[in-house]
Amino acid sequence: HLQGLLSDGTIIAVKQLSSKSKQGTREFVNEIGMISALQHPNLVKLYGCCVGGNQLLLIYEYMEYNCVSRALFGKDTTQKLKLDWSTRRKICLGIARGLAYLHEESRLKIVHRDIKTSNVLLDKDLNPKISDFGLAKLNEDDKTHISTRIAGTL
Repeated sequence: HLQGLLSDGTIIAVKQLSSKSKQGTREFVNEIGMISALQHPNLVKLYGCCVGGNQLLLIYEYMEYNCVSRALFGKDTTQKLKLDWSTRRKICLGIARGLAYLHEESRLKIVHRDIKTSNVLLDKDLNPKISDFGLAKLNEDDKTHISTRIAGTL
């Protein structure tokens, strides 16, 4: 992920996906519109996307502490955090709330299927936010597609 700055001073994260196929670009943009409308405190906010040439860019809210895997197991001591049990519990409950929203409460009824510590990001207050919940297999040759109901690694 790259970091960027909007004109209003908002810090953003930019994720670059490569699209080998022009097929499905309209569906991709439509899907991004639907996913960006999902609002929950435990989901990473997707602001939108940029499509140009064979590049697809996703624009997300910036998460200060990156992912849970780096916070727990990071090799770099500046990224590794010492989390007490109440913070770990807060993170677990937030993940559960985010998944319950995706599965039961959102209008899209998304099943993540790829929940792991690298797909859960932490904000400045160590609140967990689930990422990569609406996109499936976007980087594989000749298999580029979007899934509104099932997302993850097959």
